[in-house]
This record gives sequence, structure tokens and C-alpha cells, in this order.
Amino acid sequence: MTVISQEMPPIERFSTEEYRGDNQNWMLSQASNNFIYVANNRGLLEFDGASWRLYNSPNNTVMRAVNVIGNKIYTGCYAEFGYWTADQFGILEYMSLVPKLEMKMVEDEQVWNIIDYDEWVLFQTNDHIYFYNSETEKFKIIEVENIIYKLFKVNSRIYFHVANEGLYRIDGGEPNLIIEADIVKKGRVVNVFEVDNQLRLITRNRGFFIYEDEKLRKWDIAADSILNNTSVFTGIQLKDGSFMVGTISNGLLHITKDGELDYQITQKRGLSNNTVLSLFEDKAQNVWAGLDNGIDCVNVKSAIKTLFDYEGVIGTVYASQVFKDHLYIGTNQGLFYRKWRDNNAIFKPIKGTEGQVWSLYNHNNETLFCGHHLGTFLIEGEKAQHISTVLGTWDFKQIPDNNQLLLQGNYSGLIILEQINGHWQVRNKIEGFKNSSRYFTIDNSNQVWVNHEYKGVFRLKLNEQYTKVEELKMEKTLSVGKNSSLVAYNNQIVFASEDGVFNFDPKKDSFERDPILSVLFTEDNYISGKLIVDKTNKLWAFTKDNIVYVTTDDVTNKPKINTISIPSYLRKGPLGYENITLINGDRYLLGTANGYITIDLSQIEYTQNYYVYLNSVTLEGLDEQVERLEVGAKGDLNYKKGIISFEYSVPEFDKFLEVKYQYRLNGLSEKWSKWSNESRTSFENLSFGDYSFEVRALIGNEPSENLESYSFTINRPWYLSNLAIILYTLLLVFLGFVTHKTYKRYYSKKMKHEQLENEQTIMKIKNEKLNQEIESKNRELAISTMSIIKKNEVLNSIKKELRKGKPTEENRSALKLIDKNLNNTKDWQFFEQAFNNADKDFLDKIKQAHPDLTPNDLRFCAYLRLNLSSKEIAPLLNISTKSVETKRYRLRKRLKLEHNDGLVEYILNF
Repeated sequence: MTVISQEMPPIERFSTEEYRGDNQNWMLSQASNNFIYVANNRGLLEFDGASWRLYNSPNNTVMRAVNVIGNKIYTGCYAEFGYWTADQFGILEYMSLVPKLEMKMVEDEQVWNIIDYDEWVLFQTNDHIYFYNSETEKFKIIEVENIIYKLFKVNSRIYFHVANEGLYRIDGGEPNLIIEADIVKKGRVVNVFEVDNQLRLITRNRGFFIYEDEKLRKWDIAADSILNNTSVFTGIQLKDGSFMVGTISNGLLHITKDGELDYQITQKRGLSNNTVLSLFEDKAQNVWAGLDNGIDCVNVKSAIKTLFDYEGVIGTVYASQVFKDHLYIGTNQGLFYRKWRDNNAIFKPIKGTEGQVWSLYNHNNETLFCGHHLGTFLIEGEKAQHISTVLGTWDFKQIPDNNQLLLQGNYSGLIILEQINGHWQVRNKIEGFKNSSRYFTIDNSNQVWVNHEYKGVFRLKLNEQYTKVEELKMEKTLSVGKNSSLVAYNNQIVFASEDGVFNFDPKKDSFERDPILSVLFTEDNYISGKLIVDKTNKLWAFTKDNIVYVTTDDVTNKPKINTISIPSYLRKGPLGYENITLINGDRYLLGTANGYITIDLSQIEYTQNYYVYLNSVTLEGLDEQVERLEVGAKGDLNYKKGIISFEYSVPEFDKFLEVKYQYRLNGLSEKWSKWSNESRTSFENLSFGDYSFEVRALIGNEPSENLESYSFTINRPWYLSNLAIILYTLLLVFLGFVTHKTYKRYYSKKMKHEQLENEQTIMKIKNEKLNQEIESKNRELAISTMSIIKKNEVLNSIKKELRKGKPTEENRSALKLIDKNLNNTKDWQFFEQAFNNADKDFLDKIKQAHPDLTPNDLRFCAYLRLNLSSKEIAPLLNISTKSVETKRYRLRKRLKLEHNDGLVEYILNF
């Protein structure tokens, strides 16, 4: 089975799902900021390099023409034409020019083309050419009877093709028929160019024609073989003089300025659709194709070309070689070849090599070896000779100073190949080593270095006959590394892994870290340690973001690191099995998972200028309402919870050139974010304050020329505004004043209360002291009362004893004396004085309340106040107990007490 082998420029494809428009795209243009505009069935498409935006057609009809002139984007559709301009928010607004016409447009008239000519803008429809003066805003009109196929601008002249009439040129504002040959009159002119002061026309079905000296003749070129059998719909001349032709069913044709077919891009070769409706060359010389279904950008001038195996015949490329005018590629599906210098040749498989090819080795431009899963093959043209059946041949190295011997690494060790009488064969297997030998090299002292990514680096000392290992050592200074490799470079053994690059130092007999080359393998950028040394002594390495090659500076002899920005996800090579081969000049072939990529180092540009644009700033509130902010002015935002979003882009359209962005928001953090492919970022619920958003870009390895910024202020919330702060201050002062007064009043009251408490305490102490004194007086009174009672009892006892005896003078005298003492008023006076001291004013108060009380009654009341019983009172009054009860009864009457009132209670409560 064969496969198409034509190498194509990279193609960036955009589907309807990506640009969110309709299938068909009729015309393309580019603005001064490099944004791309497309006339789509649904309306106007805008592409900023990162995202697409659709503006619906102003009258909901198919938009067929677009041209960016100055800061205006002119468009045309069914019965309508005008221009779009961006407002302060970057949103396009439409202005119709139809109302400025002095006549009505013809029914079913459509605008098919728009071109600029000095201050004029020309709109071409089926029947008219409308000349709009952008300065005076006035119109001039050219009307024709037949259909105008196409309007052309060639240098400073205007041409148009009319059906059944021919090709006109506008001279002095009037149409002038210059070509009316049948091929033009009856056919279709797709485009007109000027080459070497000649008009060159491309037609729908007959290829190119030259108009010179008022004669039209065929331009006979090599590409006629395909042009004469192809229906051409559109075509343009590129800046380099070549032509890009879009067909109705055969995709794109690139024709050199000499008329040879360079390549053809069809749907099977990477184009989104075979019908090309429009073509446009942008400022970077990319060709944009508006297709019947999709939009493609072809990187015509890219230093990179691709062969993509869309049919899955080739598979993953693991090795490649140019040998004896053939290009060989070894894949997981076998070995393929084609004629080297014939770009249109097809790859053919070589019989017997089906399966995994690991390597291709060119020995002195005489023999091509193929390392295969099934062993070793010798390749001659389209034939393969199986010379070794030992499974798994990884690679080949020449034995130093011996062209007849090769060292071969296999799955199970090392083998020596020998050339005898012009024929190569297996001489012997090296004994003493049975490990897989994918990466190995041999030095001049018969030492073989073998890297095994799961075991480490072996150092083998071979005998002089290369038959066995005399000494085996493991390099302890190197760690086992995933996807690590080992090569001989600049007379040194070089080992590379995720830990860095290490060179063997014979003096120290150990590996030392290379500080210059180790920067290639950073933690974030490492994917494989695979190193390759090419024929020109370049050292190649492969990182996440770049392909790197190292050259030696001729003056300083120091390594110089060069980078080619092709990220791993775009090159899609087999990790750990990367392969790159010099095929001719500065062109290299890099194997990928679905074919290969060629890179021409001489065509790589390192000095392009790229600019990052801040496209929009939006604010989304909690109510999900989105407010657009003016990008060119400082933002003044009210404080409210929400999300502020920024969209930015670099209008760069190289497929293999990755764009990364980095941003920071000063006022929140001065630290830059990590590099990311995302072209949008958002910040949520920012606090009040001043902010400045900054964004920059990295295009491949080139930083953007500018840094875009947007400054904005989030005002304080109403409760933190200056007026509110003044009010808060006044309120604070007022509260302080009130608090001061309150506290002053409080402490004043507290002091008074404490003073009152102190006075009460003092009073209490005094009262307690008085009570103590009263109790003391009461005790004295009680003691004196009891003393009187005791005395009276003793006197009564003596009196009773004296009356028992015979009356004598002595007895009578004694009785008198006793009666005198019993009725002694001095005792009462003493008692009254003590009683008044103990219960001050009681006798005065009861006298005042009952003035009719007798002294005896008062005395009786005093005894009752002391809560004495009748039995205790009787001796004091020198009466009997019964008489005391009688006295109680009389006192109750004098006090006028009720029957239920207690006499003692009344006296006690007085």
C-alpha cells in the first residue's frame, strides 16, 4: 500500500463550532491591528488571534464582501452595504450607506466585492459599481447591462469583467473595454494580476493568460495539466510572486511564479473542505482560505512543512535517512521509501520490513542498516536483506579505527557485525552482558557505555577481540532516569535525564553536571532526556515547549543554545523515542506520531515583532448583568460584589507557534501569574482601592513588544465614603461626649451612692453601737430589776418568818423597816432612770398618748415593756399575783383596748 508523500505547510483549521458562524465564507480582510474579518453567511466574523466574535448581518441576509479600509470595516450583503466602526468598548457598530444613494438598489442586487481606490470605496454588485467618496460621502455609479462577474484592482488601475462583453478598465472615470476575446467574453475571469508590466489573467477553466501589446495569449505552464481539468473559483498572487488558486472541488493549488505546481492541498491532505470560496494573504504572508465549510489558515512561509498520514498507512516515524537519492522512513508499521527530490512521489513500503523499525544507520554512504524488531536488515533501493535474526536491534556504532566492524545494540546485549568481502554479517555476540542496549557508545580505549533507563549506566571494558566483557562497572554518580539517554558529543560521554546533563570527566573518573546544558531540562519543561548528535555535530534535545539544538561558538568554543518553538503537543512525537535527521542543507526531518515534520533552519525568523491587545473588560454583577467597560479609559467602579474579566490576545496565526500569557493585578498582588495559554482571566469580589491590570505575552520564545494595562478604581462603599467617615467621626465625637457625660453622671451617682452607703454604714455602725448600748442598758435594767425583785422576795420571806413568831417590839420594828424598803421610791427612781436610758421616750410617749395614766400605771407599763410576767411583777409592786392580773385588767380599760387586743403586744409595739 502507498501513501501520499507531499510535504505541506502547516494548516490551522477553524470549524463552524469554533467561529460560531455559518458554513460558507465569501471574503476575508485584515485590520491594522492584524485582526481578521470574514464575510460569512450569517454576518461579519472577527478573529483576534484567540477567539472569534460574530456580528449578525444588518438585514439578516448573506454577507458576501468585506474590506478593512483605515478604521472602518466595509461590508456588503443582499441589498445593503455600509461600514462598521468600534465603539469605546471595542464593539462594532454598523452604519448603512444605502440611504446616501440617490437611487434605489435594483431588486435582488447583492454586493460581491469591495475594493479601495485612493479616497474612494468601490462596491460591486451584479449590475452596478458604486463609487463612494469617503471624504465627501457622495456617490458615483457605473451601470452595465450584463452581469458584472468581478471587480479587480491591479496596482493603481481598476478592472472589471462583464459577462458576454469582456474585460473593462476604468479610464478617466469611464469604463473602457480592453479585452473582448472569446475566452474572456464567453468564459470567466477569476482574477487579474500584473507581472513584468503585463496583465496576467486566471480563468475559471482554461488556466492563465497574458495580455500584452493589446493581444491575449495563453501562458503555457507546467501547472496547466491540473488547471485545465479544474474549475477555479478564486485566485490571488502572493507577495513572493507565486500564485494561490482556490478550486471548486480540488482544494488549493500553490503555483510558483514560473508556473510549476508546488503543492496541492485537498481535504485528504489537511484542508477542511475542497471548495475554496475566497483567498486572502495577510501581513505575515499566511494564506487564509474561506471555504464552503470552514476557514483555514495556511502558513505558506513557515520554515516547517508537514506530512500527515491521514489514512494511517505510515504510522509513527521512529527513524529517517536520505540514502542514494531515496528518503527512507522507519515506522512502527515498517520501512517506507520514495524518490528524494520528487516531492510528488509516493511512499512505498519495503517488503519484509513490516513491523517496528527502531533505527536507520548510514555507514560511510555505502551501506544502509535498518534496526528492526525482527533483527538487522541491509537496505538496497527497495529491497531488504535480513542479516541478523537476533530480536530487537536498537542502533549501530562504528568500532574506532575499524571500518569493517560495527557494534550493534539489541534487546539482549551487544553484537559485533563484520564486513567480509563486501558482505556484512554477524561475527559474534559479546559475552558477559545481557541487558538491553538502546543507548550506547564506544570510546578509543575499548570501553562501552550503555544506558539502561531502569537500571542505570554500565561501563564495560571489552577485550581486544570484542568478544567478551572483561570488566563491568555501574556508574554510581548517576541516578536512574525515565527517558534518559547517553551519547558521545565533542569527545565526551554525555548523559541526560530529568536531573540534568552530565559530562564524564576522565581525570575525576566520574560524571559532572554541565551547568550550561542542564538549563534545558527544568522541572516544568522536562519530558524526555533524549539527545541526538547529527552529521554537523549539532546536539539536539526535546523539551515540553521547544526543540533545542546546541552549536559550538567558533570564537569561545562554548556551547550556544538555540531554540525552535514547537511545543510537544503540536509535534506529537513518541516520548523517549524522539528522532531528528539532517536530510539536506539546513533541512531536518522530525518524526511524529502520524508522519513527520521538516524544519528548514535557514528560514526560521527570530526577529518578528508581536503585540498583545487588551480586547475587552467586563463587569458581571451578582444579578448576572454584564457591563462592558471602556478599555482606553480609567475605570471608576462602584463597590459591589461581582466579577471583573479581561480578554486579551496576540493576533498571530502560525500553527506551530504557541502563544502564552502572563498577567498580574497591581493592588492585589505584584507577582506575575504563571504562563498560560488562556486568553481570559477574572477576579472576583475585589475590595475597594486602586488597581492596575497588566498582561504580556510570549510568542514561542519571543516576548511581546508591549505590555497592555488597564487601571481602575473601586470606590469605597457608601458606608465607607468620605461623607460617611465624617459622619462616623462626628457620631464618634458625639458618642464620646455622651459617654463622657454618662460616665461622669454615673460616677457622680456612684460616688454619691458610695457616700450614702458610707453614711449608712456609719449610721449602721452607730445604730449597732446604740443597740449595743441599749442592750447593755437593758441588761443593766434587767439586772437591777432582778435585783429589786430578789431583794423584795427576800424581804417578803423575812416578813413572813417574822409574822410567824410572837409579836414583839423588835418584830414590829423589823416589819416596819421591811415595809419601808418594799415601798422604797428610790428603787423606782433608779429603775425609771435606767429604763429611760434603755428605752428612751417610751414613758413620755405613752404619757402623751394616755395622759390619765397614774405613776403606778406608768410603772406597771414599764414592767410590761420589759415583757415581765405577772409573777415577776408582783414582788416589784409588793402585791400578789392575783392583784397584778387585776391591775392588768384595769390598765386595759384605761388604755381603751379591745377585747382581742393584747396588752403586752400593744405596749411592745408602742
